[in-house]
Amino acid sequence: MSVQAPSAAVLIRPHRFTPNSQTAGDNAFQSTDPTRTPDEIARAAYDESTQVAETLRDAGVNIHVFEDTESSRPDSVFPNNWFSTHSGGRVAVYPMYAPNRRTERRPDVIEMLKHDFRVQDVVDYSGLEHDGIYLEGTGAMVIDHTNRVAYAAESHRANPLALERFCASFGYEPMMFEARDSHGVPIYHTNVMMCIATDFAMIGLDLIASGDRRMEMAERLTAPGRTLIDLTADQIANFAGNALELKGTNGRILALSSRALKSLTPAQRSVIEASCEIVPLDIPTIELAGGSVRCMVAGIHLDRRSRMAADVAAGVPAAGSAETAPTAGA
Repeated sequence: MSVQAPSAAVLIRPHRFTPNSQTAGDNAFQSTDPTRTPDEIARAAYDESTQVAETLRDAGVNIHVFEDTESSRPDSVFPNNWFSTHSGGRVAVYPMYAPNRRTERRPDVIEMLKHDFRVQDVVDYSGLEHDGIYLEGTGAMVIDHTNRVAYAAESHRANPLALERFCASFGYEPMMFEARDSHGVPIYHTNVMMCIATDFAMIGLDLIASGDRRMEMAERLTAPGRTLIDLTADQIANFAGNALELKGTNGRILALSSRALKSLTPAQRSVIEASCEIVPLDIPTIELAGGSVRCMVAGIHLDRRSRMAADVAAGVPAAGSAETAPTAGA
């Protein structure tokens, strides 16, 4: 087993997807498609997310799909920004930068986690929004669950005070750094430029402004014996860094977009395939919103309840008990 690769995840299937106008200002990865109507884009995103869920389930990942029919939540397909899960039964809920993303936080998702998994504590940081302090989950942070380090690129979406507060509570070491794309634009979310797996890490080292920090991060990432895959700026722009390691039926897989896979070199693929099966997912419409597979799939790092324990938690009576018998007139 790997603490880095969860075997279950949450996926939100959007019915009214569209690139978010409130996030376009600092998300250089966003784009538009004037050749399609909004309805055509929404239908395509729905179909792409459906195929992602089916493909990951076929690989043996336990995917929990939730529907979102609201037109006021254009980015709801990216749930990893508003919650994360952690060993020891802990869940964090995060403050979001864009006002129209704050309603993405869903009690039904948290209740599912409590019902199906062992949740001891839910820590809600969303109140920090009132002070203009934001930390957008495992988009703003890339977490090394093995070494207990939370990496975060400086941006509007990753406030250092919120990062320190999260790390102090959840037992991670914070490591913040400055990163910019080839045009000098700050990286808006850390998870578009780096991915940490069990045996390798993918990262755009050249995007890190400080040479000392670049060297420190490379050393920390490789310390447990990982191989470092250095991504170019062009590969980052094609979402090669926005990948996620998961545990499937036959071992670990690396989920990433078809576009991202095409950008990798044969040597980079060989490093990945030494420990993971590569599972490419075709999501060109969803990538218009400036995020890719890692943003879509919120891994569940929690212990699963037994079915009996889950029923007890939900108040379902045990089989054969008096409560299961139909009452007169039922």
